[in-house]
Parts: sequence; structure tokens; C-alpha cells
Amino acid sequence: MDKFHPSLRECAIAATAFKLLLFPAYKSTDFEVHRNWLAITHSLPVKEWYYEKTSEWTLDYPPFFAAFEWILSQVAQFFDPAMLDVRNLGYDSVRTVYFQRLSVMFMELLLVYALQKFINMSPESSKRPAHAVALSILLSPGFLIIDHIHFQYNGFLYGILILSMVLARSPSTRLYSGFLFAALLCFKHIYLYLAPAYFVFLLRTYCLGDSIFQIRFANVVKLGVGIIGIIAAAFGPFVYWGQIPQLLSRLFPFSRGLCHAYWAPNIWAIYSFMDRVLIIVAPRLGLSVNQEALTSVTRGLVGDTAFAVLPEIVPRTTFLLTLFFQTLSLIKLWANPTYETFLGAITLCGYASFLFGWHVHEKAILLVVIPFSLLALKDRRYLGAFRPLAVAGHVSLFPLLFTAPEFLIKTVYTITWLVVFLTAFDALVSPVAVNTRRFLLDRFTMFFIIVAIPLIAYTSLFHKALFGDRYEFLPLMFNSSYSAVGVVGSWVGFCWLFFSS
Repeated sequence: MDKFHPSLRECAIAATAFKLLLFPAYKSTDFEVHRNWLAITHSLPVKEWYYEKTSEWTLDYPPFFAAFEWILSQVAQFFDPAMLDVRNLGYDSVRTVYFQRLSVMFMELLLVYALQKFINMSPESSKRPAHAVALSILLSPGFLIIDHIHFQYNGFLYGILILSMVLARSPSTRLYSGFLFAALLCFKHIYLYLAPAYFVFLLRTYCLGDSIFQIRFANVVKLGVGIIGIIAAAFGPFVYWGQIPQLLSRLFPFSRGLCHAYWAPNIWAIYSFMDRVLIIVAPRLGLSVNQEALTSVTRGLVGDTAFAVLPEIVPRTTFLLTLFFQTLSLIKLWANPTYETFLGAITLCGYASFLFGWHVHEKAILLVVIPFSLLALKDRRYLGAFRPLAVAGHVSLFPLLFTAPEFLIKTVYTITWLVVFLTAFDALVSPVAVNTRRFLLDRFTMFFIIVAIPLIAYTSLFHKALFGDRYEFLPLMFNSSYSAVGVVGSWVGFCWLFFSS
């Protein structure tokens, strides 16, 4: 008998019914990407998976995800065999759409299981807040927009991540947490950004004793052999065939520019926005302007990004900044390897990679939102830092759905989710004394949320009415820059809490 209502199961059933209605909705090029991967893995030998390039959407995920696509293809052939032909570019028959949409929903059952595990393993006094957090993740606008309309399999992958984080809570299941995370890296390599936190936590709590000189050799062997075995299972055949350079070139295409086609709401979005502003005032300030770069950051294409006034950013700069800010959280995790510090370090590793990384996708905001959600109800200060992230992170995804029929869906659903869950969180969270920092953070959050309404109205409705097809990139710039302010503000607040507690 479920202790809290609505239960996770009830919400999962209701959400599934709603998602079934979205089958005819807009689907992005990612839909064709995954259809092509089904065709590649089904019709070609494994040796050719990472060489095939009939379509521009070549296979660029690690081998476990390729194997996952192969498994799906074994079922897909009973829906519509034509979708498994690599020459059928852009193929999207009704049966193909039904199969791919259903596969996302079916694989999301792993997320439901992981969230139920999160509730069950929470202390008795925290089960009600844990239940609220679990519902918020299950019904997240991020998963609805990215997976069930735009099209990806994030619910499935974050289910593995959450299950791994939950298993890390207990010493008896910590080994399996490491194994699961290693497997996750072999599904999607973006989670490498979180790997430093796992490495430090497992080293301190599983491989070392109370003293760093007390090595638990049996644990080191079990963890090491298990992780090496998982990685060997994924990459071993490609090592044997001498294909690792080709595989790595697919996984890490460094030729892409600093910013994605839609600016992710990070430091570089603010940097790009400042460059746009400086172009206008440069003549008055006597600043030189790179004429060749004037259209670069507003063309909305994937490629090299050039700045007209500000200095260029190179990959090494982004790597060093990411490493520096991740290292700060890892130092605290090493000194105080508690479970809550581990969750905080994962969150800050996600923040650092998102805010300072090279060619960050807006969808990567889930790397921050999902881990932070597990800490959001620790007390009211953490909730104060979570609010602007919840607003900015989800609003930043709106440009992914740019067609008119989806406007009401994404807007009404996201606003409803924010009102329902932020209100519920506020009622459940532990109170703390009001001080100047909390007062300022709450006022910043309130102002930030209020600004979101006219921003959404302008970028989604009024800009087109006012300017038609002119200044096409302006709404994207406003959306990303606004959202970046919220994400950075949330990061500053979380950093203060993490390092001062």
C-alpha cells in the first residue's frame, strides 16, 4: 500500500496517458538520428557501426548505447522493417513514429524504478520530501520536452544515474553504484563530467579506511576488476579491431565551436551577449571590432564561434576553468566524504561542466537539475538556490520546440509544474533563520521568476508579430542570456551553501 498520494505509480500511469497524446507532436532531427542508428546497428556488422556515414547523423554514442539501439531494432522490425534501411533517410512512417515514441516511454520505466528506490532508501523522516522530489523528477518538463516531443532517451539514462546515486548511500551497495556509473559512461559519455565526484567518493569511502593510508585491498580489487570488465565489454572489440581512434573521433568531435546553435544558458552565453552589446558601443569607446566576426555568434550554426570585440575563447580555457571549479568541490568531498557532500560534489561538477564547458548543449542542464533535486529540500536555503535553476533550466529548453502547436504545451505544462512543485517544496522544506544572504537570494529569485512571464511572451509571440522574419536570433539570445543569469545565480548560491556548511 502506498504511503503517500498521489503515488509514484499513479503519476507514472497518468503521465503515460498524457504522453500518448503527444505522438503526433513535433519531432526534431534527433528522431531521425535515432532511427538511423537503429538502421546502422541492425543492418551492418559491428565493425562498420562507427564508419558508416550514408547519413550525416553518424553514430556518435559509446558502444553500450549502440548495443541498446541494436536490441531496439530487433523489436522495430516487427513494426516497420523499412525504418531499418540505412538508405531510407528521413523515414518517418506512422509505425516508425509509434515505435520510437513507445520505446522512450517503455525505457522510462527504469527512471520510475530508480525514483521508487530513492524514496525507499531515504530515512523515515525524509520520505515525504523524497516522495515530492521523486514526483517532480518523473513529471519534469525537461523530460517531457526533450524526450517525448523533441526526442531522446534521457529518462532511461538518468534512471541509471539516479539509481547509481541512490546505491551510493549505503556502504553495502556502494560497489554496485560504481559498476552502474561505469556502465552509464559506456551508454553516454557526457556523464564523464560527473566522474571525478564518483572517483573521489568511492576511493575515500570504499577503497580507503578511516585513514588514507589504510587501503582496503579486497575492495580495490573488486571495484577495479568490475569497472575494467565493464569498460572492456564495451570497448574491447574495438580495441581488438584497431578502431579506437575512429571511435574516439566520433565521440569527441572537437571541431565544433564554443557555443551550440542555441546558446546554452552558461557563462559563454553571457560572454557572447556582452560581445553583442560591445559591438554597439565600440565606436564610442574606441574599441576595435573584428568585422569578419560580426555575424558569427548570431548565425545559429554549429561551427567555430568568433567574437567581434572580446578575446577569443579556446578549448584549453574552457577545460581549465571546468577543472578548477570541479577541483574545489572535490577537495571538500575528499576531506568530508559524506553522502550529502557526494551529492553536492556531483551537482557542482555538473554546474562547472555546464557553465564553463566547450560546445555545451542546452539539454545538458539536466546534469545539474537532476542531482540538485535530490538536495533541494535539505532546508530552505537550498530551495532558495534551486528555484532560479528550476525556472531558468526549463525555460532555456523552450527554443527546442519552436513550432506553434507546441507553444501552449510547453508553456502551460512548465508553468504548472513550477507552481505546483515549488509551492509543495516550500511547504515541506525545513525552516531556517532569515539572514541577509537568504533575503537577497529570495528577492533575486522572485524578481527572476516575475521576469520570466514577459520574456516567454515576447520570445514566443510578440517578436514574430513585431519583426516578422527579421532579427531571427534575437529571441534565442534573450532567452539564453536571461536563463544564464538564473543558472549562474543558482550556482553562486549553491556554492556558498556547499562550502560554508
